[in-house]
Amino acid sequence: MDNYFFPGLLTALFRGTDLVPSDVMAGLILLRVRQKRETHELRSLNLLSRPKYTVDARDIFIDTPSWMTLENAYHFLKLSIASYGQFFVCYQHMCTGCFRLIPNLTCCGCFRKKRKVILDDNCCFCNLSGVKYISKLSDDDILFASFKNHLCEIPFYVVADHKTSSIAIIIRGSLSLRDLITDIAAASETFECPGLPPGSMAHKGMILGAKALLKQLYHYKILEMAFNTYPTYTLTLTGHSLGAGVAVLLGILLRPEYPNLRVYAFSTPAGVISRSAAKVTEEFVLTIGLGDDLVMRLSVESTEDLRTSLLATLAACRLPKYRVVLNGFGYALHGVPEQDLNKTWANSDIINSIPGQSPLLTYNEITNNENRVLTSDISQRRFSKMRLYNAGLILHLARCKHIETDTRSKKKKNEKKYEMRWAQPEEFTKLIVMPRMLLDHLPENLEKALATLIEQQKDLPIYFDP
Repeated sequence: MDNYFFPGLLTALFRGTDLVPSDVMAGLILLRVRQKRETHELRSLNLLSRPKYTVDARDIFIDTPSWMTLENAYHFLKLSIASYGQFFVCYQHMCTGCFRLIPNLTCCGCFRKKRKVILDDNCCFCNLSGVKYISKLSDDDILFASFKNHLCEIPFYVVADHKTSSIAIIIRGSLSLRDLITDIAAASETFECPGLPPGSMAHKGMILGAKALLKQLYHYKILEMAFNTYPTYTLTLTGHSLGAGVAVLLGILLRPEYPNLRVYAFSTPAGVISRSAAKVTEEFVLTIGLGDDLVMRLSVESTEDLRTSLLATLAACRLPKYRVVLNGFGYALHGVPEQDLNKTWANSDIINSIPGQSPLLTYNEITNNENRVLTSDISQRRFSKMRLYNAGLILHLARCKHIETDTRSKKKKNEKKYEMRWAQPEEFTKLIVMPRMLLDHLPENLEKALATLIEQQKDLPIYFDP
């Protein structure tokens, strides 16, 4: 990986400007208003309609392979969450997390003879204890675990999952600065593999991560020994966030040897693989995302588009910065009121223009090179010459807008319920500024959504064949 890529990308995003954090905050607030206003205008002209969601899993999975179910997805999401180990246990249980880890700890484990390979855990195997606490797996079911966390070397563990009769490789998502650098090494790079169209490309950092993980699998003969013990089991890969993207690319690398493998990818970053290759992955990859998840829309191209929109919006705004920021706090609590959409921002094509006031940002000193970076033509951009997409069949979950009271079960009217639909990768190419764009990426919120959807299936009417 190019070590200069991470600082280079951040520098180029705001090169040629004197933006400070409060400018970025004001720009994001203005972008939120602008995007909502544009959505309202398109809907008023009947040019944009809300996608059709359903709560019925029977309609969703009617034409999909039998392994694509909400129950299987929920099961493997729990295993993916377990890969975060002790950190997630302590995050979920701030006061009692350490005590929850104690029953699974191995005192002075580094001096004891091990029945299986455990790499780079601490002396008492705290990370392994976190994995066992969350996943409820026994010692015998965990076949291998690596907690090595170097550049493009991501922690993972391998289990014999008897519930689904599979050998599962679970890859951890971003949790450290090293993972962030792997995430941010997002330039597209050639990814040649049997079964993919010629010229396929993928996320550079994830390619390196997948190949490093594959090297460990071969070095320790993990899969060979696992399938010798469980010859009838299938191979399944899963992960959340960065782990999901690496799982997709690792699945592509392993598929010539294991043609029946499956991948459950949760909240995958947008820039994983080129479009033609993403089409191939629909045969064996199920991607699941929730609501306004920022990471599912995060790629080099969408980040550069956001930068361009933010600079243009700030340049057109004549309102004082303090007023924009104060309005933003109100929007976060109560949403953007119709009055602001229809009046406050309605005097300009982009944002309100008040005569006699200077814009928040000027472009007088932007160089020709900066104009090249701001162009909407992807081929002229600095970091990527090919747009990358999400992989596999994409199941998008969303909160129901209107919930009716169920008098039989006496459920509250404001109880959160969820619905779902199949989405296309092209729908996740633009970053949208929304209040929940960070919260919807958290694995516990996705877990809650899947659990709620599974529970909702019990209330659906039963179909009878004529």
